[in-house]
Amino acid sequence: MSEKMVATQPRPFIMTTVSNEWTSGICDCFQDLPQCCFAFWCFPCFACKTSHEAGECLCLPLLDSFGVIPPITTALRVSVRQRYGIEGTICRDCVYAFFCGPCSWCQISREIKTRTNPMAFVSNMV
Repeated sequence: MSEKMVATQPRPFIMTTVSNEWTSGICDCFQDLPQCCFAFWCFPCFACKTSHEAGECLCLPLLDSFGVIPPITTALRVSVRQRYGIEGTICRDCVYAFFCGPCSWCQISREIKTRTNPMAFVSNMV
């Protein structure tokens, strides 16, 4: 009769935290100062670049001038929130798009950058 022996290797404990909050606040420009300077000095270029990074049409932000509440900024905020499971309301997105447009674009850019390039910690357990 043959005995079946099962050997298991110890596995590292991996704890992941997926937050349902924005990784940065609306006015946290000092987290990524070069991006915020780019947004300040050439906002249309920055918005087009961020739109492209979000997987949307490059020239889509140029349509924001056709409305009381910037429709593209609001739509992109909602899209990023839904993509990454961030809690919020469309009402809040509209307020941020209307009163803090450039800051909102910077927050969207930081969020995409943070969520697509997560920091990985590798443990070499022997």
